[in-house]
Amino acid sequence: MPLFPQPNQPPEWPPQQPGFPGWLEERLFEQRIVMLRGQLTGDTATGIAAALLTLDSAAPEAIQLHVAAPGGELSAALAVIDVIDSLSAPVHVLVTSEAGGAVLAILAAADQRAAYRHARFKLAEPRAAGVTGTADEVAAAAGQHLRELEEVVVRLAGITGKPRSRIEDDLAAGRSLSAAEALEYGLIDEVIAPKKNGPR
Repeated sequence: MPLFPQPNQPPEWPPQQPGFPGWLEERLFEQRIVMLRGQLTGDTATGIAAALLTLDSAAPEAIQLHVAAPGGELSAALAVIDVIDSLSAPVHVLVTSEAGGAVLAILAAADQRAAYRHARFKLAEPRAAGVTGTADEVAAAAGQHLRELEEVVVRLAGITGKPRSRIEDDLAAGRSLSAAEALEYGLIDEVIAPKKNGPR
């Protein structure tokens, strides 16, 4: 499948995520909705990046990134963040069930952040990937991880207005937040309220 849409043709959806039927992926993609589900891995980040870039090249309207991910690889999150930072179209994140660990850095990179009222948030320090090699190689990898983690802390401090020391403490403690608490904390801008008329 081409990464960028051909002239006069709708953009095509990148490789499907497991468990989602292709027709549903395509229908969501037509509505400029990208799904991030499950643990964030390098492969998942590649698919998300391809989708964001494709939609950005197709039109300037906002892209909706729906998140249901408890955490994942820090390097994968940074790869998605780099793409979000490069886009012309704004990215609006909606946490549909949960967001935690490295995924919170993606949340912090978005232009707007919202959550459903039963969504949960987990402030948890992203773990470094297992590194093997010489002592110097392990030390270099540890140093790189600390620099990447510092970027996450800076971004979270930026959107929440909290001191970096507070963010670091909460990440180390693995603090959990409800949607309402995440709103008060500053992680999100809005909690999606139920319709006034209730379920039909």
